[in-house]
Amino acid sequence: MIGHIVLFKFKNENKVQNMEKAKEMLLGLEDTIDVLEHIEVGINFDQAERAMDMSIYSLFENKENLNIYACLPAHLEGVDFIKSVTEYSKVCDYIV
Repeated sequence: MIGHIVLFKFKNENKVQNMEKAKEMLLGLEDTIDVLEHIEVGINFDQAERAMDMSIYSLFENKENLNIYACLPAHLEGVDFIKSVTEYSKVCDYIV
């Protein structure tokens, strides 16, 4: 299995609404993308300066499925929205 974690820092403008929309979009992927085994989306309640705003934890059977997921239109639609409302993101992919 492959674990895929992404952490996001959102822009301040419409932050709460944008995080909720991103969460809804991302969670909706689990029902529409076969190669996505599992996804969790968390909005951080910690307001420390070093804290990120949102995290995604997802699982894939293998690296190939992660690569397929990365290119699917439904995923890319979410990526486009999230890129427009975040300052930056960090990613970690690893073997579970």
